[in-house]
Amino acid sequence: MWKLKIAEGGENLVSVNNFIGRQHWEFDPNAGTPQERAEVERLRQHFTTNRFSIKQSSDLLSRMQLKKENKFEPVLAPIEVGDEEHITAREVMTTMRRALTFYSSIQAQDGHWPGEFCGPLFLMQPLVRFSIEKDK
Repeated sequence: MWKLKIAEGGENLVSVNNFIGRQHWEFDPNAGTPQERAEVERLRQHFTTNRFSIKQSSDLLSRMQLKKENKFEPVLAPIEVGDEEHITAREVMTTMRRALTFYSSIQAQDGHWPGEFCGPLFLMQPLVRFSIEKDK
């Protein structure tokens, strides 16, 4: 099973900054439970099937690993709001909690979001940190 190593050393890897910012994949055929290995194989097949229509892998393997390591609850269900409906504060708060839960669940232990394309995710870190401090 593939495992994303973040800020860690490895065979034949050298660092002058203690591997800060380095991420690499390692393969261990005996790692994980049979269910996890089956899920990894399902994700690989999904990527292979869609690789010409969806250019990015959606980082499904790393998200699966990080959600397990971070031990987060499942993301809340989305709120459906029609075009003519009034949006309440409760719906906004639920949507914000949903977003923060999702991004917190896929955040690496060193604080960044590993990914094929992280886009404007650097804006999310203060929000996640604020949410965690507020809940304490």
